[in-house]
Parts: sequence; structure tokens; C-alpha cells
Amino acid sequence: MALLSSSISSLLLQSSSSSSPSPSFRQVCDLRFTRRSIVSGVAAAAGTVAWPGSIAAVASSSSVALAGRVMAANVGDRQAAILATRRGMQLFSKGDVRGSVVEFDKALELDPQQKPYLWQRGLSLYYLRRFEEGAKQFRDDVAVNPNDTEESIWCFLCEAQLYGPDKAHQNFLQVGPDSRPVMRKAYELFRDGGDTKEVLLAVGARDAHDFFYSHLYVGLFHEAQNNTTAAREAITTAVASPYGARSGDYMATLAKVHCGCREWQVPGALSVTV
Repeated sequence: MALLSSSISSLLLQSSSSSSPSPSFRQVCDLRFTRRSIVSGVAAAAGTVAWPGSIAAVASSSSVALAGRVMAANVGDRQAAILATRRGMQLFSKGDVRGSVVEFDKALELDPQQKPYLWQRGLSLYYLRRFEEGAKQFRDDVAVNPNDTEESIWCFLCEAQLYGPDKAHQNFLQVGPDSRPVMRKAYELFRDGGDTKEVLLAVGARDAHDFFYSHLYVGLFHEAQNNTTAAREAITTAVASPYGARSGDYMATLAKVHCGCREWQVPGALSVTV
């Protein structure tokens, strides 16, 4: 998730009025799916019936025309879904969490195949306290991206609010190795428990990015354990850090939304609508 959040923020938070919209989130996955949709659309439209003589020519012409309409509809719906996703991200970045989910759901209506890639929707659902839906979103995401530690952590965060941290641990989503040291440590913390100071000392001083992420996830771990004081200290530190304040990373925006939802006073916290 974090590997994408910083780069796609600058792409998807551009104005949706642009005549040449910038690429979608999960761009490579999106383009691959588009190609599959077009191929299957043509096959469905053309059919497999063998027609004799002149009838075959008429059938072929009709099939091509139908295939063209199917392709145009698929591409049109997909582009509209991309724009709805962009609007959802823009609204979240302004603190309108409720409005962001409206747009994310609109994207799913237009293109249901985006469901397992729309992790931004799961984050918004967490702050709306729609934890069951949020957990399902993250479980769907992990089903297609089994190496994403953040999806696993956020599923746990949702289920900890529903069932308590002990029961949530019993259903903890196991994922593959993460290439980022900071997220490996965060994942181990949520999976196994342990000393949060160890996470901060091990990776938090590596660079501004890791400092931010280590404090954000340590804070979220404390929140899952109902330790509000420690959660506030860690997450406000993340928001006030250079990376949290200036990076434009979608997760840096999330940290500001988190503080706004909890009414924690810190420079940069957003006024939030939930």
C-alpha cells in the first residue's frame, strides 16, 4: 500500500477537470484488466457459432459492431470509475471521509472489478466505524495481493474494534515478506505483540519516511490495545514530522485525518466529516 500511496497521490489528486486525466491507482493492474475485458468482450460478442456463406458475413459484421459497443462501454465505465476514485481521494484529503466513501462506492458500481484493489475505501470505512465492511475490503485486497503487510494490519485494526485484539489475533491475516524494513517490523508487532520501543529504535531513525511510518503504526497498535495516551503521542509525532507534514503521501494525509477524528490538537490535523 505505502509503495503506491505516495506516488499515486500526486497522480490521482490532480483536478478531475483535466481533459487528459492522469493514470489511475494500481495503474498496471488496471491496464492489464482493461486488456482482459476487451478480449473477453469481443469473444462474448462474436460468439463461437459457425455460420455458412453470406450469413457468416452478416453475423461477423454484427458481431464486430456489438464488440465495439461492448468495448466502448467497458472503457467508458472504467474511466468514470477512475474519476470517482480520484474524487474520493480528494475528498478524504480534505477531511470529508463520508463523501470519500460515496465516491469509492460509485467507482465500484461502475467497475466492480476494482473491488480488491480499492484499499483507500477500506481506510475510509475504518474512520466511519464501519469495521465489518472495512475488514472485508482488506481481506479481499490480500486475496489478490498476498504480500501487502499494510492490508493485513488494517484488517486487524478493523477486527480489533469489532471483537477485541485477542480474538482479532486468532484470525490475523498472514502475508508474505515485505521489502520495507519498517513495515516488516510493524507487521511483526501486530502479529506477535512485543515492545513498541523496539520498532522505533530498530527502524524509526533510518530516514524521514521510516520515522513517520514507524510512529504511525506504533500509534495504531496502541489504539488497537485501547491505550489512547500512547496512541496519541505516537501519531501526533508522525503528523508533526517532516515527512508527515510535507510528503503528500496518502498515509500522511490519513494520519492527519486520524488526529482530526480523535480531536487531537496538532499542526496539520484536518477538520473531519464522518
